[in-house]
Amino acid sequence: NYATAERVATRVERVIARNPNHYTFTGTGTYLIGSPNSSHGECAVIDPGPDVPEHRQALEAVLVDRRVTAIVVTHCHSDHVGLAAWLKELTGAPTVAWKPHGAVGLLDNADDLEVMKQLAPPPKSAEEIAAEKEIARQAGLDPDDFEIRETVDTEFVPDIRVEDGGLVAEGNGWTLRGVHTPGHTSNHMCVALDEERALFTGDHVMGWSTTVVSPPDGDMRSYLSSLDKVRRRGDAVLWPTHGAPVTDPGPFLDAYYEHRLSRERQVLEAIADGLTTVAPMVRRMYAAVSPHLHVAAARSVLSHLTQLVDEGRLRTADGAPARLSSTYVI
Repeated sequence: NYATAERVATRVERVIARNPNHYTFTGTGTYLIGSPNSSHGECAVIDPGPDVPEHRQALEAVLVDRRVTAIVVTHCHSDHVGLAAWLKELTGAPTVAWKPHGAVGLLDNADDLEVMKQLAPPPKSAEEIAAEKEIARQAGLDPDDFEIRETVDTEFVPDIRVEDGGLVAEGNGWTLRGVHTPGHTSNHMCVALDEERALFTGDHVMGWSTTVVSPPDGDMRSYLSSLDKVRRRGDAVLWPTHGAPVTDPGPFLDAYYEHRLSRERQVLEAIADGLTTVAPMVRRMYAAVSPHLHVAAARSVLSHLTQLVDEGRLRTADGAPARLSSTYVI
């Protein structure tokens, strides 16, 4: 149900943005945290979501009788932070996050761009294009100007920076704390709701897929460490920004962690079998995954390769740092 505030837990409501695609699943979920079973009073907003007219109007309507005390941003991808500045202007509430986005600039030479071209998805069918245009129309976007893509707000600087474990916001019967979880991005922060032993996981843990770890800002070693940190917390429920809640986090997180180790093993096996560059690794490792996700998969493969090179378990043929266009040797 898009553009509708749905109560999903005692202190939690969710409004889903109409931006479904290969990266967001059914769309971005914006969470409203407030007094138990109340639709009034003070509240905090976690991940205000993409700058989509329908979503903007829905948030404005649901917040009309409330006082927003904090606009919490898990990280700076546009489908999470896009409406933060607008919501700050509307409500006067401060933005709250760990820190700004980190390094950018993955593709800075022709060889790396060529790898991405090799993995580019096939052209969209007429049916896919029509479906995307209909999504755009319903969300209030110009269908002729609509393109599904993920951007990064490198200009975002939070008004309040939260230390690991620090207070994010609090109100009548609710307390939010920051949990630093770098990896997907260097500034990624999950948010804990103490009273419900709930963790809002942003893109660190998603309810429908594994997340992309894209160098240079994304880092696989940091991601695995952060994932293990979340495994050890013992939360009762995880609320991802994309996908359904995880109501039995222990086994889910164990499988999530093991999946990453499995991908690492697949990288090493591919190189041992003579697939020494990124493109053929991706085609083999992600054969069962939509070709539309192969460019993103290449970034995660590069993150595994970077970690393996840094740990001395692999090397590049020319001895340089790991790149998309590198050749790898065991």
